[in-house]
Amino acid sequence: MAGTFEAPVLAIFAGADEGIGTDAVAAFEHALVAAGVEHRVVTYPGAPHSFFDRKHEEFTAVSAAAWDEVLGFIGASPGTA
Repeated sequence: MAGTFEAPVLAIFAGADEGIGTDAVAAFEHALVAAGVEHRVVTYPGAPHSFFDRKHEEFTAVSAAAWDEVLGFIGASPGTA
């Protein structure tokens, strides 16, 4: 499927996500590399699934870092999106 991607990919993962393990993240990144897709994969160790939405207050620093990744990826300046 990665070979069908036509745009760069930003993939943000929670390191303590029990549903998306490190093997799945590694396989996804390997597929992106093999397909020649421009990408950035970021994993936040210790962060659980939904750290960015339902648990953002508990994981404020990680959520802020992830948001900065998103803004950097889309080329926006912090505070403008």
